Amino acid sequence: MLLSAFTEDLLVRVYSKLGSDSDRKTWRLVCKDFLRVDSVTRRSLRVLRSEFLHGLLSKYKNLDTLDLSVCPRIEDATVSVLLSQAVNSVSWTRWVTRLVLSRASGLRYGGLERLVGACPCLKVLDVSYCWGYGDREAWAISSVRGLRELKMVKCLGLSDVGLAKIAVGCGKLERLSLKWCMEISDLGVDLLCKKCLELKSLDVSYLKVTSESLCSIASLPKLEVLAMVGCPFLDDYGLQFLEHGCPSLQAIDVSRCGCVSSSGLISVIRGHRGLAILNAGYCFSELSAMVLHSLKDLKNLNTIRIDGAQVSDSSFQTFSTNCKSLVEIGLSKCVGVTNMGIMQLVYGCVGLKIVNLTCCRYITDEAISALANSCRNLVSLKLEACDKVTEKSLDQLGSCCLQLEELDLTDCCGVNDKGLKYLSRCSEILSLKLGLCTNISDKGLAYIAHNCTKISELDLYRCTSLGDDGLAALSSGCKNLMKLNLSYCNGVTDRGVQYIGRLGQLSDLEMRGLVNLTSEGLTAVVAGCKKLSDLDLKHCGNIDDSGFWALSYYSRNMRQINMSYCAVSDVGLCMVLGNLTRLQDVKLVHLMNVTVKGFELALRACCVRIKKVKLIGSLRFLLSTEILETLHARGCKIRWE
Repeated sequence: MLLSAFTEDLLVRVYSKLGSDSDRKTWRLVCKDFLRVDSVTRRSLRVLRSEFLHGLLSKYKNLDTLDLSVCPRIEDATVSVLLSQAVNSVSWTRWVTRLVLSRASGLRYGGLERLVGACPCLKVLDVSYCWGYGDREAWAISSVRGLRELKMVKCLGLSDVGLAKIAVGCGKLERLSLKWCMEISDLGVDLLCKKCLELKSLDVSYLKVTSESLCSIASLPKLEVLAMVGCPFLDDYGLQFLEHGCPSLQAIDVSRCGCVSSSGLISVIRGHRGLAILNAGYCFSELSAMVLHSLKDLKNLNTIRIDGAQVSDSSFQTFSTNCKSLVEIGLSKCVGVTNMGIMQLVYGCVGLKIVNLTCCRYITDEAISALANSCRNLVSLKLEACDKVTEKSLDQLGSCCLQLEELDLTDCCGVNDKGLKYLSRCSEILSLKLGLCTNISDKGLAYIAHNCTKISELDLYRCTSLGDDGLAALSSGCKNLMKLNLSYCNGVTDRGVQYIGRLGQLSDLEMRGLVNLTSEGLTAVVAGCKKLSDLDLKHCGNIDDSGFWALSYYSRNMRQINMSYCAVSDVGLCMVLGNLTRLQDVKLVHLMNVTVKGFELALRACCVRIKKVKLIGSLRFLLSTEILETLHARGCKIRWE
């Protein structure tokens, strides 16, 4: 059948069924009709390179989501050009409801004001990690009257004055994150709670607010989710205000609030029988009997995290009896977790899907076998540093938990090749961490590669018995791999790394300390893995300029790189920092072949777009004041080692 026989409506219906970016990219390359359907139908755009921004926005006129978070150095001038382009044509801004400007620190008050003002339908705005943002930028945001969701994580210049402007101007806000906005105080939170009565989700984590803020927050009638992680001045007295407030509260996070005790937690539980998510990790040293008793009233509780607390077998008996709806439990670094406790837990909580047992060192195969047999819908299991776990546990997981997607076995020295053979029956695994499992070899990795073809994240940190043959199997079976950690796998050579070059979806690669890796191996990787965005080559001392020249030519999507302790010279460093136009974070410690002049030239080449750079401390006194001031003015954070 000829393509001309397909109507545009039919093509649009087919296009809507495409699930991945790669499929949509293939679609666009078929013919002009398919390309036109893509242009008309596409609603979301995540721009990777600023040089393509003008052309893409000219092409896609019906966007509702624009993500510029990974597009380096969006500045006021860039916005002026883009908006002037739209004046004489159908504007791409007309339907935009969601704008992601996270880490776009080059965009300041003027550009932000113009951009948000040009989006009349804007409802969601993310300016997180724009460290320089403060009250002036808040003024620009306050003009978006229809804003429903705002994220301002680590906008360090934002004060109560700026928050007041937002509260007054954006009275319809439903979701707000102020995490790490350190200048916000009780005064700002109080005004926010008086003006934004539609708030359903509020994050004030790591703020220096006190119990007075909780008194204000308690007045929010529609608040469902409240996050207060690491607030050092919040205490039990403040939590008492919540007992009679926030009638719609469903989730609360008070983890790492050092002044909160069991008493405060009981107040929250007593006032909110509909609570579904309770996170109290690292709050108190011991989970009291009174807290456990109060849990019986939470019939909807599906998630509880009590990381770092001391527990007992009777604690798990209570969970089993009173919390039968649990889907997730976090027990990381809890003292007192035993086989008996876990067996009691899973006897009643058969619906558990997510279990974190990190550093619960006393549990053995007996506990994991009981977990696997009872909780057959298990999706995520973390067993880092559970060194008594052996292949028997993996046999049970491979037999009973066929929906398992995430498994962390870091530092589980009892895991071996036989165990990986059993585990490979879990064909749905997406993330597998085997760091410090020194008893696995190429044979075990081959089992995983052959059967777990959906895997996208694999951590093999310091798996010293692995070699090139294991990577050959991996490159053949795991074509969807996106994140791979091979750091300090000393048996890997250039031959093995060349196989990695066949993993076309790979975006995050750690090869720290591969002493047998040379420029030949690096060239093969970067030539084949065009999507690489994060690369760690620290202590790869045999990679010289020829490898970094290849890197600078092929890796145009690179955003973060660690070149510390490498053998690069002035020329190689200038090539990398000058050619990689998306590079935002670079670590350049102990580059013994690079001169001060080389550092100067390389930093000048990238100062327009770089956001973070790490240098050896002595350069603080050797680099020119001009380059340091230029980097600072551009919003670049310099870390000295």
